[in-house]
Amino acid sequence: AENMYFFSELALTLNEPEERVAPTDSRLRPDQRLMESGRWDEANVEKQRLEEKQRAVRRRREAEAVEAMEEGKDYEGYIPLWFERKVDAVTGELICVYKGGYWEAKDKQDWAVCPDIF
Repeated sequence: AENMYFFSELALTLNEPEERVAPTDSRLRPDQRLMESGRWDEANVEKQRLEEKQRAVRRRREAEAVEAMEEGKDYEGYIPLWFERKVDAVTGELICVYKGGYWEAKDKQDWAVCPDIF
């Protein structure tokens, strides 16, 4: 534990790569993999690339929303693949509820619905 920052065995294994997961799984982040390999300079460059890619997607969505508004159309924006937001009937809080599809896609290894986020 002393050599591993006093993390528990569970904490140390949470980020272990796993085969056959969605290409959007955070364990596949290239900057994270580089960092864990001790390649800090490359990891920082990759992190900057990923962040700029995310910013570009956000700008595109914002532009699409403005365009839809100008045309009097509805714009749904980002819709999560595996979860949907709902109001909890008991607490009244907004929660995310699994809506299905992930395990079926994993069984088939069909990730066609996943966006290219890395």
